Amino acid sequence: MEEDWDNLVILDACRFDMLDRRGLFGDTMSSRLSPGSESWEFMQASFEGRQLHDTVYVTANPHTSKLSTGTFHAVINLLDRYWNDEFHTVLPETVVEQTERAFDKYPDKRLISHFMQPHFPFIGKLGRTLDYKGIEPSRNGENWDERPHPWFTLLHDSTDDREGIIEAYKENLDVVLPYVERLLDSLSGKTIVTADHGNLLGEWTFPIPVRAYGHPRGLHKRELIKVPWVEVESAERRSVTTEPPVEHEEIDQDVLKERLADLGYHE
Repeated sequence: MEEDWDNLVILDACRFDMLDRRGLFGDTMSSRLSPGSESWEFMQASFEGRQLHDTVYVTANPHTSKLSTGTFHAVINLLDRYWNDEFHTVLPETVVEQTERAFDKYPDKRLISHFMQPHFPFIGKLGRTLDYKGIEPSRNGENWDERPHPWFTLLHDSTDDREGIIEAYKENLDVVLPYVERLLDSLSGKTIVTADHGNLLGEWTFPIPVRAYGHPRGLHKRELIKVPWVEVESAERRSVTTEPPVEHEEIDQDVLKERLADLGYHE
């Protein structure tokens, strides 16, 4: 948060090398080391216990709801009203639309726009053909309906579709990037594009040599915490003011648990 920016665009679980290979940002792209290997660890280190009252957080990530009330000037949580029941996530076009609305409503605040992609679930053309649905609780909350989770199946060697899963993950990045570019065009001020953490794709762990997938908490392997850092300069900077937090709608805890489960967090 100490870096100089007006807009911070967060891609969830985006590897540095994966975005770098897209070549969209050229020499403006560098890297940073994330303080966390999963979203909540990242948020705890970056936001928790602070008063960021010059900032509005637009988020598709369910872990944001765990942050202490009053951390930001405002939190716009998209998990309830804008959840897509078909894909079990918040779609990138929704994040863009609500970020642009927040920009209009809070023109004197810094903005954080947190996309859920390229994090699973897969929403691209290939990804939609794969039978991976996350881990979702039953609607009555009594039993767990366990469905195949892509990184778990690879970790436990219970699928022969490693290539398809990894391609679907990469495809998720290709799906979200045009929406990131739209934000770069529509928001005034200096914008940073980054990620909360990366995602392991079979790298060997140490000291126990096993292939790891996904983004386990506390595993600070370099491929997992090295994240992209793209600085997009602007001739026009925003005049940012700090004001007390405004009230924001709390997400129902049952809904929160359901959203976390849909995204593969069995809590």
